[in-house]
Amino acid sequence: MKIIFNRSGFCAGLVAAALVVAGCQSSRLDTSAMSADSVVASATVQTKESQAAMTPDQALAELRDGNARFVAGQPLHRDFPAQVQATASGQYPFAVVLSCLDSRQPIEIVLDQGIGDIFSARVAGNVLNDDILGSMEFACKVSGAKLIAVIGHSNCGAIKGAIDDVELGSLTGLLAKIKPAMDAVPADVQPRTTKNYAFVDEVSEENVKLVMKEIPERSPVLREMLDRGEIKIVGGMYDLSTGKVQFYDN
Repeated sequence: MKIIFNRSGFCAGLVAAALVVAGCQSSRLDTSAMSADSVVASATVQTKESQAAMTPDQALAELRDGNARFVAGQPLHRDFPAQVQATASGQYPFAVVLSCLDSRQPIEIVLDQGIGDIFSARVAGNVLNDDILGSMEFACKVSGAKLIAVIGHSNCGAIKGAIDDVELGSLTGLLAKIKPAMDAVPADVQPRTTKNYAFVDEVSEENVKLVMKEIPERSPVLREMLDRGEIKIVGGMYDLSTGKVQFYDN
């Protein structure tokens, strides 16, 4: 996020005030390196205090803002060696993100997050299993994350594999988890093949929604936290051609 200042301190003060009004956490931005002419905002690591102060809605806003920075080509500056040292003794991520294994969707990068900011669970087709569900319980109940985000993507190979009834070792069972999403797409969406990219993407979106629904159904721990407003579950679709994540609530 590059911010242009004039040479008076007044402008810098206005921008700093605007960041506060916008809800930016002081732990997320470091503007100490401001020059008279310009500054590249720098991110610092999450702390116990910043995590505790963040609400689920603010956590979602941070993911939205991070993706907007990524799309604009204006990521926050990060001193990764410094972040490694700062997080060595503890971690306080504000969200857990379940996303696809696809190499074109590196989730920390496309959401502009750094070391210690988010828990990342990746598996082909962003499907849900017991191990991932247990990891989500650890992330939220034990480690304090405020948000669970399930993010699929366009033109997903795992979705295509499910549509094409691919059978290959353990992959067969993984793709079977996606089949209910195919049935959730209205019957008038034709043809129901991988050559119809609109159908593929609709299956991807339904798969995300079904996983969102399944999380509280299968985890009493997360359902209780959700009912108390301690966490929020959201979904999203990442567009491989634009880099943009479209978020939607449960």
